Amino acid sequence: MGGTTPNEARLLIVGLGLIGGSLAAALRAAGFAGTIQACDPDPGEITRGIEMGLIDAGDTRLAPLVEGATLIVLAVPVLAMRSVMTELAAALPTEALDGEAPRVVITDVGSTKAAVRDCALAAFGRLPAGLVLGHPIAGSEKSGVAAADPRLYVNHKVILTPAAETAPVAVARVQVLWRACGAEVLEMDVDRHDQVLARTSHLPHLLAFSLVDTLARQDERLEIFRYAAGGFRDFTRIAGSDPVMWRDIFTANREAVLASLDDFQTGLGRLRQAVEAGDGDAMLAIFDRASHARHYFDSLLNQTSYQAEYQMQEQGRLTFRAAPGGRVAGRIRVPGDKSISHRSIMLGALAEGVTEVKGFLEGEDSLATLQAFREMGVAIEGPHQGRVTVHGVGMRGLKAPSGPLYVGNAGTAMRLFAGLLAGQAFDTELIGDASLTKRPMGRVADPLRLMGAKIDTAEGGRPPLRIHGGQALKGITYDMPMASAQVKSCLLLAGLYAEGETRVREPAPTRDHTERMLAGFGYEVHREGDTCWLQGGGKLTAAPIDVPSDISSATFFLVAAAITPGSNLILEHVGINPTRIGVINILQLMGADLRLFNEREVGGEPVADLHIRYAPLKGIDIPVDQVPLAIDEFPALFVAAACARGTTRLRGAEELRVKESDRIQAMADGLATLGVEHTVMEDGIDIVGAGDREVAYGGGRIDSLGDHRIAMSFVVASLRAGEEIVIDDCANVATSFPGFTELARVVGLRVSEEQEERA
Repeated sequence: MGGTTPNEARLLIVGLGLIGGSLAAALRAAGFAGTIQACDPDPGEITRGIEMGLIDAGDTRLAPLVEGATLIVLAVPVLAMRSVMTELAAALPTEALDGEAPRVVITDVGSTKAAVRDCALAAFGRLPAGLVLGHPIAGSEKSGVAAADPRLYVNHKVILTPAAETAPVAVARVQVLWRACGAEVLEMDVDRHDQVLARTSHLPHLLAFSLVDTLARQDERLEIFRYAAGGFRDFTRIAGSDPVMWRDIFTANREAVLASLDDFQTGLGRLRQAVEAGDGDAMLAIFDRASHARHYFDSLLNQTSYQAEYQMQEQGRLTFRAAPGGRVAGRIRVPGDKSISHRSIMLGALAEGVTEVKGFLEGEDSLATLQAFREMGVAIEGPHQGRVTVHGVGMRGLKAPSGPLYVGNAGTAMRLFAGLLAGQAFDTELIGDASLTKRPMGRVADPLRLMGAKIDTAEGGRPPLRIHGGQALKGITYDMPMASAQVKSCLLLAGLYAEGETRVREPAPTRDHTERMLAGFGYEVHREGDTCWLQGGGKLTAAPIDVPSDISSATFFLVAAAITPGSNLILEHVGINPTRIGVINILQLMGADLRLFNEREVGGEPVADLHIRYAPLKGIDIPVDQVPLAIDEFPALFVAAACARGTTRLRGAEELRVKESDRIQAMADGLATLGVEHTVMEDGIDIVGAGDREVAYGGGRIDSLGDHRIAMSFVVASLRAGEEIVIDDCANVATSFPGFTELARVVGLRVSEEQEERA
């Protein structure tokens, strides 16, 4: 790729992220014949590196990998250098790094060289002859080994900063390493490097982060972003870089950065103070908000999917084409639970301390919730492969957003936000996409008003919601007229800020994720029979969260296997919260061969692996007590009913009329297109199944009405269709199940996507 291949027997990369992973990828592409090993605290990154063919082996521990390594590259954040070098000093014999031709050479990729030099002096007591400090000036807005790019360093500069003590042979070995990757290698002394980089790299990043953050706080931000779109987009591209990395850089190179900021005062005042104080959370909040604000405001201005802008892709009208037939087999894990993902960000933000979230659903709805809390001053790292770190600000630590909070398509987010924001000292406005704007919000606004909240809605009690802050809330006892976990959760969140006790009675059991997570964060919630309650005025303490796979997402594959002869499927780590398992109970009542195994509890939530094989289904009268436990799963269950023997009857499901669409009518219209016999009721539907017929119904063109669950259900229906099913308006599938069609193809469905680009 770029010169002589390094003659190293074993290369050890410490930190297998984008930089370390790309180095390995570039060396592989250049024909490097030696062994490449890696150390990383995340075993998943090691596994991915091996699977991608980038490394031969790895470990989460450094000491076992040091023996036999001839060249060690430290690709860890600058703030982690000292601990890593201390470990190396203990693991390496002194003579290995000394002499005119050191046996072992150590180099690094840190962008603040004085800080790394100081780490080396502290760890080794000297600057070893085999230590060559370096800095590749290359990167990407992506992160993690999965983003490794073998061409990342091609035609980029790598600056080496050897000391007087550094052996020339060691410098030469590091030069060969980077030239093999296609880089141009330069030399500079440490202090000069930090001064130059502070002005040519660090300062431009500061300006970009600060400009986006400053504009994002202004009331007329939409106009500003619209008229500045061309040059603004080009200038602020670098504000999409990794906020955590840049926080570390500015902390380590504080003095040089401050010197370069002396000419800037007004717009950069907040940022300068954060750097000077070494306030990592304050820096991270600004950088994170800026990094995501650009994508976020693009989506507002262009009325596109948030996820699409988040991924820097154009979003048009999406159609699914599902060919008839197929099979269902394999072992898969569906994305994380959307309900728990929403709540993990909300409660983590209000907690004291840092909350680590694993399994976070990176769908549009959850990302919109994450972005809203960034808008309110919460520092949030990620998401990266389902991992999110939330730096809690405490119950009273949220700050007023500079404009409306956009929650996309998320009814859960809007209703829960209403309760949470009713107790804040500042005013807020909640807005959503076109689908959410049609959904009723009076069911939360009315009881919140009884608690003393002041909330304005649009005509018919619909969004946007304008919530007036500074109101003194009082606890109430509320009998919900309709079972709704969203209403219950909204009132409990408002109750955190209310004087006295807030009690909610539900007419039927609903999902209890909020109560479980509040308890997990150390907030006492009581339950007796059909009533739960809590006392206001407490506090939340940060706790780790491992989000189970979403049973609503798993449902599409459960039904797919249940209706397809020869199916044999295992779904891993699925949440089986007792308030969510209606779909399991209903499928088993219909005769599905569905079994749970490896049951366990993770972070207060029960999970299990689900094994389902094909068995003929029979129509049933769905028990009324199961309806609220499966309210989101009925579109898929309607497909199961269409393939069963006899008639399936659903009653007591009025709630389905006010979801993302009128799901009873939308599914009935689709079933009619396929030729499935049915009768629609006000609170349900009767569906006459095809029984043992191999082809259960026909095909046709379905309008999903922008409802993700309708769209996915008719993809599943294709398994027993006689002709192709074409489903329009499917972009919102990304709200709850990013990567749905890819996973569907993995297990055997014949589905493809067609994108109609925007004009």
